[in-house]
Amino acid sequence: MKNRKELVSAYREQKPEMGVFEIVHVASGRRWIDSSTNIQARWNRHQSELRFGSHRNRDLQEAWKTFGAEGFRFAVLEVLEYAEEGTRAPDYAKELKLLEAMVMETCSDQFTKV
Repeated sequence: MKNRKELVSAYREQKPEMGVFEIVHVASGRRWIDSSTNIQARWNRHQSELRFGSHRNRDLQEAWKTFGAEGFRFAVLEVLEYAEEGTRAPDYAKELKLLEAMVMETCSDQFTKV
């Protein structure tokens, strides 16, 4: 069993998944897209805002209010890999915006930006 110091160190070294994801209204197929350097944290934030009725995207908020959480699904579309150890890390936020733009360009008629 690891001691507390080792567990804290291991936690700090974890790298969250980065990438582009979608929120889909299952019944209608309507899709909202977003990206983040921490996908799980961003998804948690969206859910929290939706539950409390304070989401910045009014269309998504209204659909969530009408159909509830069970009417939606979450899916990761593209993952952005971390730079290898010892190499210079790119600007991940900029890379994510480019990746998101590429996804939207290929499926422009299917997505709404969150």
